[in-house]
Amino acid sequence: MATWSRPSQRQPQGPKPAAEGEPHVPLCQELTEANRFTYAALCGISLSQLFPEPEQSFFCTEFMAGLVKWLELSETVLPTMTAFASGLGGEGTDTFAQILLKDPVLKGDPSLITQDLLSFSLQEGRYDARARVLVCHMTSLLQVPLEELDDLEETFLESLKETKDEESETAEASRKKKEKRRKWKRYLLIGLATVGGGTVIGVTGGLAAPLVAAGAAAVIGSAGAAALGSVAGIAVMTSLFGAAGAGLTGYKMKKRVGAIEEFTFLPLTEGRQLHITIAISGWLASGKCRTFSAPWASLAHSREQYCLAWEAKYLMELGNALETILSGLANMVAQEALKYTVLSGIVAALTWPASLLSIASVIDNPWGVCLRRSAEVGKHLAHILLSRQQGRRPVTLIGFSLGARVIYFCLQEMAQEKDCQGIIEDVVLLGAPVEGDPKHWEPFRKVVSGRIVNGYSRSAATWTTPSRWTSS
Repeated sequence: MATWSRPSQRQPQGPKPAAEGEPHVPLCQELTEANRFTYAALCGISLSQLFPEPEQSFFCTEFMAGLVKWLELSETVLPTMTAFASGLGGEGTDTFAQILLKDPVLKGDPSLITQDLLSFSLQEGRYDARARVLVCHMTSLLQVPLEELDDLEETFLESLKETKDEESETAEASRKKKEKRRKWKRYLLIGLATVGGGTVIGVTGGLAAPLVAAGAAAVIGSAGAAALGSVAGIAVMTSLFGAAGAGLTGYKMKKRVGAIEEFTFLPLTEGRQLHITIAISGWLASGKCRTFSAPWASLAHSREQYCLAWEAKYLMELGNALETILSGLANMVAQEALKYTVLSGIVAALTWPASLLSIASVIDNPWGVCLRRSAEVGKHLAHILLSRQQGRRPVTLIGFSLGARVIYFCLQEMAQEKDCQGIIEDVVLLGAPVEGDPKHWEPFRKVVSGRIVNGYSRSAATWTTPSRWTSS
């Protein structure tokens, strides 16, 4: 969605990682009070820019109150930070970002801010989509490649598994990356696990908790890892990834919902991630598009991706009808083109012959059926996401044609519910056969934390896109 420019290679100059037996110093103790204020102010102003809607004010205020406490700032600065988050601060983000980048602690490795903000965002066992949008934005402001955030999130998951960091025998680069990840593991876990009952988020359920705790002990010490095995720790661990621990593949439609006959999540990748992507196809056909996963073979938005398998029988009928139409059109155009000169006949040959128009009737029924069912599937998807079957993680939705229509009705249904915020990160719609009037899209602003990208044919519809939206 957004583009992060990769800065020139830099050698880490920041604080050295703590030795294996030594406690890691939190960032709030390494930065001066003035720069902790700058860090918080930068977050507050960014929140006001990213989420100016009135319905987001509570989240922004609560986030800043928690961050002030996290950074051990005086409570007297809270009104100022609240004002920043409310859009009352006149300063821009560039000034604060430049001040932070000059800090001796961050000068060599500004990703320390990303690490700290990620730890804060995950401390209660949930990863709000709005928090991730902010983390991505801050990462960009501090000129850190987005790939480092992906690595941090992956490292966070790895650090909660019983793994051994073995020295690579084949590449120096691999060794350096693992050394950096070891530092990140200590930082992230120390930030989240406290002796006084604080908890660390894991990727498994209660049965694996002892193993997770044992693995974490090698990284953060036995005292910090003790929280992992606690009842509270297990509760938070299951919160992020869902109680089943199987992601969306663990969801099964127990009974027929309305007219829906098929609704299943199929994995596109083998990995796990702190944010997930759901891809939705708009039709099925013979050849490359005969399965739900085929159109998404090259999708690489997240390490944990799913495709939604829905109403295959009807989507296949629609695809076959489309193939009939396109095949007939190609044959007719080829025959007609032979009757005209190159100069005058090509345009005339592209008109639909009467015989082909009669063939087009074959698409009427499958299209109408799929239109209705896509709306029902979208509403059902909304309730799946609202019930947190995916856990408390940001979700990105991508779909084309009727798959985009599914997403449209999903957002429409979610917008009617109270707890719809902080679930959806980004949305990409390609060729969605839906209403184009902006008034129908306006409610989506409170549902989608990041961006809505709407790809459509300008000859088919035109509409004005609100803030944070892109159309092409």
